Amino acid sequence: MTDPLCEVCIESLDGALAARDGGGDRIELCQALALGGLTPSAGLVDAVRAAVDLPVFAMVRPRAGDFVVDDSELRVVLREVRRLRAQGVDGLVFGAVTPTGRIDAAVLERVVAAAGPLPVTFHRAFDLLEDPLTALDELVRLGVRRVLTSGGAASAWDGRARIAELVGRAPAGLTILAGAGVGPDNVAELIRATGVAEVHFSASRQEPPRMRVASPLWNDSRHVTCVERVAETVRAARS
Repeated sequence: MTDPLCEVCIESLDGALAARDGGGDRIELCQALALGGLTPSAGLVDAVRAAVDLPVFAMVRPRAGDFVVDDSELRVVLREVRRLRAQGVDGLVFGAVTPTGRIDAAVLERVVAAAGPLPVTFHRAFDLLEDPLTALDELVRLGVRRVLTSGGAASAWDGRARIAELVGRAPAGLTILAGAGVGPDNVAELIRATGVAEVHFSASRQEPPRMRVASPLWNDSRHVTCVERVAETVRAARS
């Protein structure tokens, strides 16, 4: 059995270096992880691509909030897809659902077409679908190659039974990627319980403020990717 693939979700150049040095296999590159992840800037994409050799899958999400994509937002999404392709990313991460909890096939079809040869991961908007099991076949038909899911639960560990069901139901060519709350303490058992071949985690820690002057206007603390936690999670996944 091959080792599971470890995807590290990061939002900075330092995070990319930590993912590489900790033994991660692939990067999901975002900005604003505190908001669930948004499209990374052109400067961040260029810096990460220049610094690390890991495959980089870029988030395509122009705003925080729900995953309903209207016509004006779709125009932005398609521009970002073209820009990210030109910058040489290795894959894209995107999701769109209707207000009633179904895959927005019309939007997804256009995004996959714009992605061209790049593989598309349908992100955790999948966990909001009304009927995720039957959605798998539709995602394959639309050209999606991977689904990121916590099994509809707050964490992948809590949703492990559903993730195992999704792994068993996934059509050929569709990979189930388990994510949310994955770390060194549960990743090995999660893999055994679900049969997933890929796991997704941020391996972050909270860093105290660097400003010497405190302000009540905002919280200066931030979460950063921890190279030691990346390494611990990768080792546990392969144990």
